[in-house]
Amino acid sequence: MATPATSSRNRALSAEELDRFGAELDALRARTLATLGARDARYIRNVVKAVRYSNLIGRALLFAAAIAGGLWLADSAVGWLFWVLWALGALSLGLGKILENMELGHNVIHGQYDWLGDPQLNGKSYDWDIVGTADNWRYTHNFRHHTYTNVRGLDDDIGYGLLRIFPEQKWKPFYLAQPVIVVVFALLFQWGIAIQNLKLGRWWHGKMSSRQLRVASAPVVRKMGRQLAKDYVIYPALAGPFFLPVLLGNLVANGLRNVWTYVIIFCGHFTANAETFPKECVKNESRGHWYLRQLRGSSNLRGGFLMNVMSGNLSHQIEHHFFPDVPANRYAEMAKEVRAICARYGQHYNTGTLLTQFGQVCWRIVRHAFPSRPPKFAPLRHADATA
Repeated sequence: MATPATSSRNRALSAEELDRFGAELDALRARTLATLGARDARYIRNVVKAVRYSNLIGRALLFAAAIAGGLWLADSAVGWLFWVLWALGALSLGLGKILENMELGHNVIHGQYDWLGDPQLNGKSYDWDIVGTADNWRYTHNFRHHTYTNVRGLDDDIGYGLLRIFPEQKWKPFYLAQPVIVVVFALLFQWGIAIQNLKLGRWWHGKMSSRQLRVASAPVVRKMGRQLAKDYVIYPALAGPFFLPVLLGNLVANGLRNVWTYVIIFCGHFTANAETFPKECVKNESRGHWYLRQLRGSSNLRGGFLMNVMSGNLSHQIEHHFFPDVPANRYAEMAKEVRAICARYGQHYNTGTLLTQFGQVCWRIVRHAFPSRPPKFAPLRHADATA
């Protein structure tokens, strides 16, 4: 089947072209997997070390800040030392949490390093340092989101049940508040991820009993309890009467991780050229058509090695949606071939700076808080025309 162009940036592809498009991308994936080895193992184990040492340094500095805070009560001249130690501690701990969430947890849970046979890097058993459970993430993200990327009614990541980001979403007066709601959502992003699979809207509308909700939420509640105890009870308690700087440092570190994760994920999915699709587009979907949908629903970020690492290589969101089980440290080199393939088939490769892409996300959030109509160009779907 052929597929029509969705905008002037994309050329319509015949069924034969779609098959070749998919075959070229499958071949790139196979070539990359065939070369996995020592450098990939070394890379992810270095990430593990970076997470461990960033967390250790951050917590040590926060404890030192707590001690300096006690001295500050006796001598105001050491007040500057408290603030320096506390700020560095919160930043270091935040860095560790970002790396663990983005470059370690997210990628390991995708099974990118299962081939190593390392139980600490096994995608089926790894659990990460956020209040959400890895099991729920494997379903909502690894399965639903990556299978039905940006398909309305199948991908719950479109607005996360809270926001209207695309004009195809039905408008309600509630959305007028979303420019404010989204700020809270960003600050508490891990909590939104944690409850995403609980379907609280179904319970609210009487489609799920309270007993069913309690059963479904039990693992999440237990995970939330462990995380809250670790960050806001156990570690602060180790500082004794000067627990407050440690508690606040953990709060800031979690906030930094939440906001950064929100920015990267939204920039990867909700920029100006990102598209959503109707349910019928996945009926009898070919491999090439699946790749095309991933491409048109994803956006990349330019920024170099540091951006790649800090984003968990989701700066290459297109490549991640194409190859979610390929180690993410390979995406930068794969992107060169992906971009060339897209160019050969007349498909727009959406990339831009963080500032540009996030500016587009913010515009979407504000614009579609108000009534808006879908664009006039045809959505991606199977057409009846043949090559």
